[in-house]
Amino acid sequence: MRAISQNRLGGPEVLELVDVERPTPGPTQILVRVHAAGVNPVDWKTRETGGIGPMGDPPFILGWDVSGVVEEVGAGASLFSPGDEVFGMPSFPFQAGAYSEFVAAPSRHFARKPSTLDHAHAAAVPLAGLTVWQSLVDTADIRPGQRVLIHAAAGGVGHLAVQIAKARGAYVIGTASAAKHEFLRGLGADELIDYRTTDFADEVRDVDVVLDTIGLEYGPRSLKTLRRGGRLVQLTRTNDERMPELAEAAGVTAGFTLAEPDRTGLLALAELVDSGRLKPTIDTVFPLEEAAKAQELVAAGKTTGKVVLSVVE
Repeated sequence: MRAISQNRLGGPEVLELVDVERPTPGPTQILVRVHAAGVNPVDWKTRETGGIGPMGDPPFILGWDVSGVVEEVGAGASLFSPGDEVFGMPSFPFQAGAYSEFVAAPSRHFARKPSTLDHAHAAAVPLAGLTVWQSLVDTADIRPGQRVLIHAAAGGVGHLAVQIAKARGAYVIGTASAAKHEFLRGLGADELIDYRTTDFADEVRDVDVVLDTIGLEYGPRSLKTLRRGGRLVQLTRTNDERMPELAEAAGVTAGFTLAEPDRTGLLALAELVDSGRLKPTIDTVFPLEEAAKAQELVAAGKTTGKVVLSVVE
């Protein structure tokens, strides 16, 4: 099968189209013919550094967002049959190999693809959607009427976070460039801050939950916006050793959240999609062989919505 692999860590140039052996599904696994694969910031970061640990040393195949069709079913896997359309975030943060024509992974890392989405849009949902669901719903337990601040609200994670927070009845404040405000209003955002001209830390107060998708100084600055008892959910680890002390002084909870494979979360996301309350936006679709270009675009941090690889033409 065709796949995008790398033999060393480094820039986009280390990615190459190769021919590798097709995986075989083991017990409780399914083999999925990948139609589309989402591209996420964790992909290029893992390409450069090896990720947070479990990927090991190259060679490896990147990618975790999958939408496709079940090709084979391993022993004991009873949820799906060949021909079923599925989507998921298998094995994260261990290797899943979504940048390839086939993926073998545990069947319960998948759910049936939302019926209202094509494969490209379905592949835009799992990793970003589960990150949001596990952050805002499972961890922060946002409730109707709460005020939620979402950084980089027009990005791959952010634009889904806006919609999920609205579906939960929250009042949503987002940071984004002015050019993206109309797009975000269309998703339901209640209040928008142009980060290029306005310091959100000076303007926003009494927030119940902050979703920090950026990191760096955004974590400490976001503490100023939270009410006492609020929660800062960080999607990137902070290098600021003062954060626990600063959070305690502000009377808030702050912590790092990493998405996990989650069939229950996928089912919830699919229900939101098929009910019309969650619509993934795609910035650009690249063919599989242009994975390097796709990662460069994501790394630039200027996309509106998600970047996706088309695997089946």
